[in-house]
Amino acid sequence: MSDLERRFTPHTVEVRAATEQRRTIGGYAAKFGRPSSDLGGFIERIDPRFFDRSAADGWPGVVARYNHSDDFLLGTTDAGTLRLNIDNIGLLYEVDLPQHRSDVYELVARGDVRQSSFAFVATEDEWDLDADGHPRRTL
Repeated sequence: MSDLERRFTPHTVEVRAATEQRRTIGGYAAKFGRPSSDLGGFIERIDPRFFDRSAADGWPGVVARYNHSDDFLLGTTDAGTLRLNIDNIGLLYEVDLPQHRSDVYELVARGDVRQSSFAFVATEDEWDLDADGHPRRTL
């Protein structure tokens, strides 16, 4: 099994809902079939089946963090404060922010934070060359 990997993706994060009790942000954590930027001599794309095993298991232990920091927990699937869904575009998420993370909500609402990323452990991957001959990893 591989080590934990992180991908910073250009997928938009947006405000999804706001009430006195709940402030929700979300967007796509990953989009299928789109080539990444150069990741150090290779590019990467995500197969639509990449998240199937985790989805089938009910997304156990998945956490949302700000900047991948353990000090900035935003929500978890176990608590129901993070919800994940797969559609034909990619992996969608919605996270209900804790009250003490009003700064994250404000940064997203103002448009200062507009991108999402995700971390993962790849149990399988496939390597080939893209049309230009560059190494390509498919998750």
